[in-house]
Amino acid sequence: MDQPRMDRRSFLRGGAAVVGGATVALAGRAGWDAAHEAPPVAADDAALGSATVAFHGARQAGVATTPQGFANLVAFDLLDGVDRAALARLMRIWTDDIARLTQGEPALADTEPELARTPASLTVTVGLGPGFFTAGGLRAQQPTWLTPLPAFGVDRLQERWNDGDLLLQVCADDPVTVAHTVRMLTKDARTFVRTRWVQRGFRRAAGTVPKGTTIRNLMGQIDGTRNLVAGTDDALVWHDSTAPAWLVGGTSMVVRRIAMDLDTWDELDRSGREIAIGRTLDTGAPLTGKREHDEPDLDALNDLGFPVIDTTAHIRRARSDNDHERFLRRVFNYDDPPETGQTSNSGLVFVTFQKDVTRQFVPIQRRLDQLDLLNKWTTPIGSAVFAVPGGCAPGEYLAQRLLDA
Repeated sequence: MDQPRMDRRSFLRGGAAVVGGATVALAGRAGWDAAHEAPPVAADDAALGSATVAFHGARQAGVATTPQGFANLVAFDLLDGVDRAALARLMRIWTDDIARLTQGEPALADTEPELARTPASLTVTVGLGPGFFTAGGLRAQQPTWLTPLPAFGVDRLQERWNDGDLLLQVCADDPVTVAHTVRMLTKDARTFVRTRWVQRGFRRAAGTVPKGTTIRNLMGQIDGTRNLVAGTDDALVWHDSTAPAWLVGGTSMVVRRIAMDLDTWDELDRSGREIAIGRTLDTGAPLTGKREHDEPDLDALNDLGFPVIDTTAHIRRARSDNDHERFLRRVFNYDDPPETGQTSNSGLVFVTFQKDVTRQFVPIQRRLDQLDLLNKWTTPIGSAVFAVPGGCAPGEYLAQRLLDA
């Protein structure tokens, strides 16, 4: 049976009748609260929560930015009928929202503004898929590398993790901030897009390891030692004035979802794991060195005359004599509920940024595809490529130079 509804006036009349009892109860509650009030926030914790990353600039944040502890990558499909004018409206809305949220200010239509006041180094990076260019009548502006990656033999791609017309990469050092930002931006876009997939990832939380520590994946490996360095390797990441105007200060983004078979990895002894990688597990040093960043000696032989670093070890297969075949890695772990019959469902949300996917990313993947010991335990199950337009100045919106072309 439905409960009778109580309007505001009835509630106030009933409340007046019990105010005396409430006074006594409140007095007792006040004493309990005084004894159990929350401890003050430590200065370091407050600094982590209030930290901001600049939004406006020649380049989008979230590429060369030091990776935060938590990430959500959300891909969208455009709804039928969305054209260039509609895309411009969406980009204006998102630009305004992102500019506010990243600085700890609620978005204009924010129904939970309190959740926006802890930016925690929030960044939002917007990527454009091939469908964006088709819907906007901009195929002539689409880069040649903005296509699905070629098929690799190790791939077992699942449609639910592939492609997308638009992408938001939302990163922060607080998962509540990430969740609120994703919800806010998704709500504001619902008349333009539908969600295609969401991938959630994480690293060590801020303050738990020294700054600059290389991420460990859930296989226990130090992952990404030989990464590009911001400021030193910019020419391999960012487009300069030789590119179309909309892409100046922009880059390309590859998202690969890589499943890890931790159940069989657990059965491999420690030396077997290190042979597969070519590095020690404790320090990440190459098997021919002592420290993580020591240069591996690929010519070194053991007492039996065999290579110390196996010919199929991951670090050997991932290296190239061509210095241009490198990319900026920005990876996150994932750990989802296991499927039936599994004890784990874990892996990497493997994100890379590079100037040209075809010249930089694909050759490395071809070598890994041909012969890499880690292929026994790692399987790509999702793949997508996006163009990341340059940043914007105050008063401009993201992708404006493209949409105004």
